[in-house]
Order: sequence, then C-alpha cells, then structure tokens
Amino acid sequence: MKNKWLRLLPLIYLGFGILWVTLTDYWLYSLRQNNNLVIAEYVNLLKGWVFILITAVLIYLIIKKHEALKQLEQKEHELLTLINNMPDFVCFKDGEGRWLLANEYGLSLYELQNVDYKGKTDLELGEYSPHFKEAFAYCTDTDERTWKEGKITRDEESFVIPCGELKTFDVIKVPLFYPDGNRRALVTIGRDISSLKKAEQLLVTKEKLSVVGELSAGIAHEIKNPLTAIKGFIQLIQKSGKTNKDHVNLVLSEIDRINDIVSEMLILSKPHTKKLVVFPIIEAVQYVIDLVSNESLKNNIHIKLNNLDESTLVKGDINGLKQVFLNLIKNAMEAMPSGGIIDISSHETTEGYVTVKIRDNGIGISEANQKLLGHAFFTSKEKGMGLGLTITYKIIQEHDGHLAIESKEGEGTIVTLSLPKS
Repeated sequence: MKNKWLRLLPLIYLGFGILWVTLTDYWLYSLRQNNNLVIAEYVNLLKGWVFILITAVLIYLIIKKHEALKQLEQKEHELLTLINNMPDFVCFKDGEGRWLLANEYGLSLYELQNVDYKGKTDLELGEYSPHFKEAFAYCTDTDERTWKEGKITRDEESFVIPCGELKTFDVIKVPLFYPDGNRRALVTIGRDISSLKKAEQLLVTKEKLSVVGELSAGIAHEIKNPLTAIKGFIQLIQKSGKTNKDHVNLVLSEIDRINDIVSEMLILSKPHTKKLVVFPIIEAVQYVIDLVSNESLKNNIHIKLNNLDESTLVKGDINGLKQVFLNLIKNAMEAMPSGGIIDISSHETTEGYVTVKIRDNGIGISEANQKLLGHAFFTSKEKGMGLGLTITYKIIQEHDGHLAIESKEGEGTIVTLSLPKS
C-alpha cells in the first residue's frame, strides 16, 4: 500500500499544485476587489512559502525512495552473488511451478545455461534438456507432494548425468503460501551428497567384512569338516586304485557344501544391488541362525523361534535384512558371555506391519549407553567398530520400518523390529 502511494505521489503533487494555484489566485483576486490589499500581500507571500515547503518535502521523499531502491538493488545483488556461489542447487518457483530464479550451479547441472528458463515449468524445461526429462517429471511429482503436505519436505533424489556418473542429492523443498492459503512460491535446495553416499557404502562394506572376520573361526570349522571327508575318500580311492561311484558322489556333495558356505560369506562381504521382493521372514532369520550355529553351540547359547513360519511374509531386500538379523543376533550373543537363551518371535499388527522381537537374557545396556545406540562409531565392545547398529537402523529406515531397543542392565535386552507386510 505504501509503495502504491509513493508511485502516485507525482500525480498527487501535480493535482495539488494546480488546485493550490487556482484557489490562492482566486482568494487574492477576492481580497483585492474588497480593498484588503495588506492581507492580499501576506497571502501572496504565504502562497509561495507553502509551495516551496511542499516541493522540498516531495524532493526529500523522492531522494529517500531512490536511496532505498539502491539499497534494495545492492541487497539483491549480494543475494544473487551468494546464491550463484553456493555449491548447492537452488531454485525458486511460483505457485504454478514456473521457474523464477535458479543459480548457476543448477543451470549447469541441468544444461540450461543457454535456455530462457524463467516462466517455464519442469516439464517444459525437460523438452530443452531431454537427458533430464525423467528427472524433471519426478521433480514435478515431488513438488506436488510438498504442496499437498503443506510443510517442508526432505528427500534423496538420484539421477545419472550425461557423463554417466550417478548423482545423489539431499533435497529440501519449502512451500510458501498467501494468507488465504493459496500457493505463493516454492523454494528448492539440493545438496550433492554423492561422495557421502560412496563413503557410506564403504563403511557398510567395512562393517560386513568385520562381521565376516568375527565369524571366520566358525566358518573355518565348517569348511574343515567337509575337507576332512574329501581327503579321506581321496586317500581311500588312491589306496584301492579303484573309483567308487558312491565315494565320488560323497566327495561332490562335500564340495557343494563348501561352495554353499563360501557363497554365503560372499553375500555378506560384497556390495549388492537392493532388490525388493516378497519372502518369508523366517528365511532371513534361519539363514543367520545357521551361520552362527557353530559359535552359539560353542558358547552354550540356545536360539528359540516362536510364531515364525513360512506364512509370515514381508517385502524387502533379503540380503539387507540378513545383515540386520546378523548384527542383532550377534549383539545378543555377545551380551551373554556365559551362555543363555535368545528368543525370536513375531506377530502381525493391524497397521500392516510384521513385528519381530529378539529377546536375550544377557548383561543388558546401561541407560547412558542406550542414548548413544545407533550413533556412528559408538561401541561398548573392546574390538567393535561402532557401525553395526548404525547400518541396521539405516537398512530398516530404507524399508520404511522401525527399530526399538528396550534394555535393563543385568536383565537383558529386547529389540523390536517392524517391517511392512507384503
């Protein structure tokens, strides 16, 4: 309202000037006709001074407005300089999704340096940069979701740039509304976290290799048994000089057994592509139980299963969930140095989740340490890396699941894991 009034000020001044000159001249004319010459002289003097005063005020307002405009332009220039030098993608859109402003990094990222992008939507810009057409379409969908939620959203978006490199961005979207609730603008900020994701994957691989190392003694024992059998049968064949079909079949069977053990270790140690499938949760749990069976027997630890069968299905990455159960069951075993019982049970909730509880009667976790669970590199183990639970939490989050830990020192721990049903 104030800016509108200032824009009309010259017209107001012109109208007031004409009115002032006309009225004062008429007044002077009337005074002279009535022989009030002294009063007429004073009015004539006052007329000029008032006009000078009004003109001075107007000039002051114009100068002040000009200075404010220069300050605004300076601040806008500083803001643009800051935005253009940011290592992040920054974009402003209006309520209809049309681009208003984007920084140089964003234009370079989407190859829009020579495109008049202002006033165009994501889908329209996709026609100018065909390689990113799919990425722009995804942006349109996530923008709409942000508008509907009516609050700041944060998500990871990944796409391949023309050189073939996969880029991952941590994207924050801020919706702005008019007082009446209509859409005003959308601010998007995307930070390149590709290097962070690579480092994260290296940490996951390192933790997996650490687990493999801890299990190596038990695995060595598992491999030694079939090797001993193979050696015995080969020596028998060598001594008799004859090949017995049954002996050959047994040797091949033991070789297959070794191959299965090594294959299982490779699943843990090498990176794998996430593939969401529907499978019985018992499959991942039983895999881990078989893997740690030798170690659990050696430490007098018994693992019991309750309400877990082939009918309990979840949708997820089976290798990722094997890693989760391996981390949780190993933690439970390490909490019982003198032996004990690990009870694993499950049930389905009305909210569409399968809940798995892993309960042990070990040494428990202190209240102080419970607050730090899941923090990277925090560990109470002498040789631990502090990444097991961090990775576990992340895998569960990627499955849209939940993980809760209850523990009392000296009594044991209950880990509750919730995963979406198929």
